[in-house]
Amino acid sequence: MPTIRLFYALWPDAPLATHLATWADQARTHAHGRVMRTETLHMTLAFLGSVEQEIADELIDATPFHRLIPGAVTLDRYGVFARQRILWAGPSQVPDLLQATHDGLWLWLSAFGVMPPAQPFRPHVTLLRNIERNDPPAADPPPLTWRYDRMVLVASESSTGGSRYRVVAQSRPQPV
Repeated sequence: MPTIRLFYALWPDAPLATHLATWADQARTHAHGRVMRTETLHMTLAFLGSVEQEIADELIDATPFHRLIPGAVTLDRYGVFARQRILWAGPSQVPDLLQATHDGLWLWLSAFGVMPPAQPFRPHVTLLRNIERNDPPAADPPPLTWRYDRMVLVASESSTGGSRYRVVAQSRPQPV
């Protein structure tokens, strides 16, 4: 049975993505590494990994009906995942609503037979890969508030030069 690599994410609008790309360029002077393409910047809510095509099709059909409560997260610090050699931007404190969104998403996904990972939710936006230093820049970026009201389901497709992301479904905003 064919499979497809999927993840759910918050996807920034163009101005926010451009702002995050600026942070990546600034952090690169410290950590070096490969800057993520602006059009791929996102905050993962749930990484599903390889999913059978039949389940993927069900998720694509169901995602527009899974609504998020609108919220906001303030990105205000850099961090590093040393083992993966990644520099990221994220919140110093995970907002309760974002944590509840993450937890609720995994609860919903369990009905499709998809189980959550053992590690805790660490919301972040990967800015650089293959960094040369294992410490973040000394100065944190100025706080940036990301307002969200929907999530996207993304297919990750391997290609030369890295992964390509394709949005295959998105939730609708909660009615006001």
